[in-house]
Amino acid sequence: MLITIKDIAEMANVSRTTVSRVINNSGYVSEEVRKRVEKIIEETGYMPNVNAKSLRTKQSKVIGVILPTIQTETPSRVVTGLSRELSKHGYQILLANTDHDVKKEYEYLDLLKVRQVDGIVLIATNTEPKLIEKLKQMDIPLVMIGQEAEDIVHVAYDDYHVARDLTRLLIEKGHQKIGFIGVTETDRAVGYLRKKGFLDEMKANGLAVERNWIQQGIFDIDSGRDAMEKIITYSRERPTAILAVTDRLAIGAMSYLKNNNYRIPEDMALVGIGASEISRYIDPPLTTVDYQNEKAGEEAAKLILNQINSKPFKKKIVLDYRLIVRDSV
Repeated sequence: MLITIKDIAEMANVSRTTVSRVINNSGYVSEEVRKRVEKIIEETGYMPNVNAKSLRTKQSKVIGVILPTIQTETPSRVVTGLSRELSKHGYQILLANTDHDVKKEYEYLDLLKVRQVDGIVLIATNTEPKLIEKLKQMDIPLVMIGQEAEDIVHVAYDDYHVARDLTRLLIEKGHQKIGFIGVTETDRAVGYLRKKGFLDEMKANGLAVERNWIQQGIFDIDSGRDAMEKIITYSRERPTAILAVTDRLAIGAMSYLKNNNYRIPEDMALVGIGASEISRYIDPPLTTVDYQNEKAGEEAAKLILNQINSKPFKKKIVLDYRLIVRDSV
């Protein structure tokens, strides 16, 4: 038998309004009555009708989250922060994984809007004009994480200065021949800004970069290994250090080097970005950067909630970072 709020009210000998106050934790209810109602709810297994409540409040209490992959730590940490903050306010999240397929970003944006979520968080991997224009026209509370775009509410990382700091660290350790493993520059944050930071710091120190010292991979370990092989194979003069734009790429590069009897850091120093869990345990432990991904999720959640509740909110948040120096340099 389907238990309704009316049934709960009759069993507890109270009004439906009182039961509603207990369920929603709103309005005054005496402690004795509250306990009586809660006991009946527990005994009957009553579940509130979320759809009916959504019709009354015009809120689904659901936030759609579009993420590029479920296979790496960064999105999972962001989602952890998002979920933790949103759950405090009674919200749930609905995940949509694009698997790095840009077309799916557009499809999920439309699908989530049709599903009438209260807001959308996009963990973005590109800022192509077509996508940014679509985001502007969404007419729904929205926050982008990981990329910067004018007129789009976003939480970003300081990718440019992170790359400069890592490059400077390697230079301070005595390296002048430094290679770079990146990703496609359509990913402005990871592909373009981190590469620009690397090149600008090298130029500021009067250091040249051989063309074959720069290789491009994708977001996995195997491509880091392949990129490292190309650097070693095709360079006229081997670099003595490598900056990889993600930990996974750095770990792939390390795998190739160790399998070919290079010592780390004696023959080749390595740095990555992301502070992945495994970066602490590989041999040698990887120098990397902590981007506070859970905080990014928490900040994005606050921005979404402020938009939903018509409260003031910032258009842009750029998070700080922490350099973690380990034995790979």
